[in-house]
Amino acid sequence: MKSIWQAVAALVLVSSIALAQDAPAQAAVNSASDRAAADKMATTNAASSSQAAPEYVIGPEDVLHVAVWKEPDLTATLPVRPDGKISLPLLNDVQASGLTPQQLAGSLTEKLKKYIADPRVTVVVSQINSKRIYLVGEVLHTGATPMLPNMTVLQALSNAGLNQFSNTKKIYVLRTENGKQQKLPVDYKRLVKGEKIEQNYLLQPGDTIVVP
Repeated sequence: MKSIWQAVAALVLVSSIALAQDAPAQAAVNSASDRAAADKMATTNAASSSQAAPEYVIGPEDVLHVAVWKEPDLTATLPVRPDGKISLPLLNDVQASGLTPQQLAGSLTEKLKKYIADPRVTVVVSQINSKRIYLVGEVLHTGATPMLPNMTVLQALSNAGLNQFSNTKKIYVLRTENGKQQKLPVDYKRLVKGEKIEQNYLLQPGDTIVVP
């Protein structure tokens, strides 16, 4: 009987030692998993809060949120200056205009490697101000408005709102291409009925929608 109890005690001791040895390894695995999950969540949150598509090209006056993982002092929301640059701690002036958010994040990552081990940078366009369209005439909200990605005439008119005096059959888009101005007709009533779909133009920066 004594020998049986000794065997059981030895088995318990060996199991305890094995668990103790496995604990640091498991903790490392858990830490890596937690970090990966945190990175994924940060990326997902950034994407969901961005106003711009991944292929969007940053321009002057856009507002960017630059987040550096675990570096709150380097995380900031800041505008792109008229010269196309942003200013960040450690890096000073960095070119942002002409790049996509992903390209800018890659550029910042490379530059921060001089100061931080394994930097992880996310860039989100929180306000699109560099690309604008204009609405004039019988709309509730006239003037310049930010052009959202893949914005159409119907979307712009819905955002601006038509007033009771608008002539919905004679709306048109003024567009300048290669120095020449074009007048693109828009039959609003037929568009909203699902007709004349070709007149639901994909807007370009600088387009002016005129509502007589």
